[in-house]
Amino acid sequence: MSVAIVIPALDEEAALPILAAHLARLDPTPADVLLVDGGSGDQTVAIADAAGWRVVASERGRALQVNRGVAEARGDLVCVVHADTLPPLDMVAVIEEALSDPKVALASFTPLIKGSAKTRWGTTAHNWIKTWYAPLITRPHLFLRGVRLLFGDHAMFFRKADFLALGGCTPGDAVMEEADLCVKFARLGRIRMVPRWAVTSDRRIAAWGPLKANWIYFKVGMLWAFGLRSRMAKHYPDVR
Repeated sequence: MSVAIVIPALDEEAALPILAAHLARLDPTPADVLLVDGGSGDQTVAIADAAGWRVVASERGRALQVNRGVAEARGDLVCVVHADTLPPLDMVAVIEEALSDPKVALASFTPLIKGSAKTRWGTTAHNWIKTWYAPLITRPHLFLRGVRLLFGDHAMFFRKADFLALGGCTPGDAVMEEADLCVKFARLGRIRMVPRWAVTSDRRIAAWGPLKANWIYFKVGMLWAFGLRSRMAKHYPDVR
């Protein structure tokens, strides 16, 4: 089975050089690396071109960009990687092994929130716990079936055919598109978080502070849970 990486991006010229250097070291290499640009006004596309990635344009919006990327991806298995997240160097082999189990419908790595100065162990722990308590609070019937909610900084991966059959991400979602995917994929099988780190930038925590960041994550999650989807993006400002 071949593995493709899809990178939804908008004005990510600060993060992409680090990601490009990291993905160049992957062993084994993926079949495809595709950047889906949402209308960047900086050097995002130029950096992707220089890295040898394929680039496609999309309407702005992470759900729309992910949908476009998966549809265009040249691989049986797809991993969605955010520009500020570095998956393990053997990610291709890990993905193939995890999805070789037909009972696993959706999986991810385990995010480690880290910056140049420190590792955010508190938020890292909260993110892990949140995968359990979020479905317990918001979708208890799914929690009892063993469903966990995964998020963008987990670098989620799945079978392309399954994603397309389920209709992909809900198009209007600017954030929390991953939570909807978990609910959809729960129809097909188990959702698993692989115990391997994906190192994710702490840029939001650095900008907001740890308490505010965790409050924002919780608040946006509750807005999603109670169907107030139009308000989510307002409470989740961009940080580049």
